[in-house]
Amino acid sequence: MNYNALLVFGLTTLAVVFTLAIILDKFHRAFIVPEGYVGLLYHRGKFVETLSAGQHTRWGRHYTIDAQDLRKTSLAVAGQEVLTADNVGLKLNVLVTYQVTDPVKAAHETQNWRGDVYNFAQLALRAVVGGVAVEALLDQRLAIGAHLLACVQPEAAKIGINVLAVEVKDVMFPADLKRAFAEVLKAKQEGQAALERARGESAALRSLANAARVLDGNPALMNLRLMQSLSAAQNAGSTLVVGVPNFAPLKNGKAGSPEHKPEDGAS
Repeated sequence: MNYNALLVFGLTTLAVVFTLAIILDKFHRAFIVPEGYVGLLYHRGKFVETLSAGQHTRWGRHYTIDAQDLRKTSLAVAGQEVLTADNVGLKLNVLVTYQVTDPVKAAHETQNWRGDVYNFAQLALRAVVGGVAVEALLDQRLAIGAHLLACVQPEAAKIGINVLAVEVKDVMFPADLKRAFAEVLKAKQEGQAALERARGESAALRSLANAARVLDGNPALMNLRLMQSLSAAQNAGSTLVVGVPNFAPLKNGKAGSPEHKPEDGAS
C-alpha cells in the first residue's frame, strides 16, 4: 500500500513538473544580440528598452526584438547627373561612410533612414557641385568632399546617424568634353617639350660659345684639341678632313704659294 502511494505521488510530481516546464517555456523568452549590434526590445509592439550584445532573458509573452547594426559602413551614391556652375552636365559617384549612433531615433524617427541618408547626399551633391566650374572640379575634389560632409552631417544627425566622410570617387565627363581636355593636355605637353628643347639648345649654344672663347685665347689648347680629334679618328678607323689656313695644294711636285703667283707669260 505504501509502495503504491509513493508511486502515485512520484507520477503526480513528475506530471506537475512537466506541466510547469511547459507553462514556463511559453512565458520564457531568451534573446541573443550579436557583437556590434544593439537590440531594440518591444512588448506588444511598444518599445521597452535597448539590449546590448549578449544573451538576455525576459519572462512573459509577446516580446519581439529588432537588431540594429552599430558598425561603420558605406553607402554608394552612384551615377548622379549634376550641372556645374558653367552648365556642363557630369556624372559623379559619391561614397558616404556612416555609423548608427542613436538606434532608437533611427528606427523610430524615420521609415527608412538609409534612404534618407542617400537623399541627403544626393541633394548636397547637386547644391555643392552646382556652384563649381568644371575646370575647378578635378582640382577641388577633396574640398568638395568636405563641403558635402558639412551639408550631410547635420541632417543625418537628426535621425541618429553620424556621417563620418563623404568622398567623390569618380567624375565622368561627356565624350566631347573628354576630347577637349585631351587636346588641351596634349597641347600643354607639346609646349612643355618644345620649351625643354629650346632650353637644351640654348645651354648647348652657351657651352659652344664659351668653348670658342677659350680656344680663341689659347692656340696651344686649339692644337691639343686638334691632336685629340686626330687620335680619336684614327682609333675609330674614320677619315678626318682638316682645313689648314694659307695652304695651297702641290703643283708639278712643288708647293704653290698664294703670295707668289707666276705672272702671265712666265715659263
